[in-house]
Amino acid sequence: MAVVSIIILLALAALGGYFFGARAALRRVSVPDAEKGSFAKEAPGQNASQRAESRWSSDPHGVAVAADPLGDEKARLIRSRDTEAALLRRELAERDAVQSGREGLAREREQLSKELAGARADALRYRQLIVDIENNAPPPILSGAAGPDDLKLIVGVGPVLERMLHTLGVTTFRQIARWNERDVAEFDAKLPEFPGRIVRDQWVTQARALHQSKYGEALDAPRSRG
Repeated sequence: MAVVSIIILLALAALGGYFFGARAALRRVSVPDAEKGSFAKEAPGQNASQRAESRWSSDPHGVAVAADPLGDEKARLIRSRDTEAALLRRELAERDAVQSGREGLAREREQLSKELAGARADALRYRQLIVDIENNAPPPILSGAAGPDDLKLIVGVGPVLERMLHTLGVTTFRQIARWNERDVAEFDAKLPEFPGRIVRDQWVTQARALHQSKYGEALDAPRSRG
């Protein structure tokens, strides 16, 4: 029993010596780092004099001053902030340029829409003016000797359709005004580029009104052929 007690005491003494020796070694290592202001790991291969010199720097007058890691970190943060601010300013400038371009396109589209609406209004006004002039004009003595009518006065008939109708032998309001349902179907088939245009724009009704306003002659509604 006494031998066991002696062994335990020796083990405790050895542990105590190891513990106090480790604390002393740690204190010797930590003291230079505390003086420097950080616990940065020293570069391998430096001797004691080199490590001591690395903790000091010289000002322009050659006076040794202690290095300021806090100041260096502050300067680095300032440089990083300035870089990020410059990137944000450039991104905002590019975004503003894109937005300005979109606003310019919107203004241009609005201007074009207004011009188109004005052109359509002018076309309708000129067409009405022509109709009024023709209404006030004296009727021709011989309506059969009159030349071809301006088929473009019919809404839905443009220069291309007028030339196609002339090719098909249609040159007067009277001819169109006398079309019945079968005639409409036949001419609609002969104008495949404009399907349904005759019925949709009511050419027959318009031609009857234009003929009456120009020649003073009321035409009867066309009769269906069996």
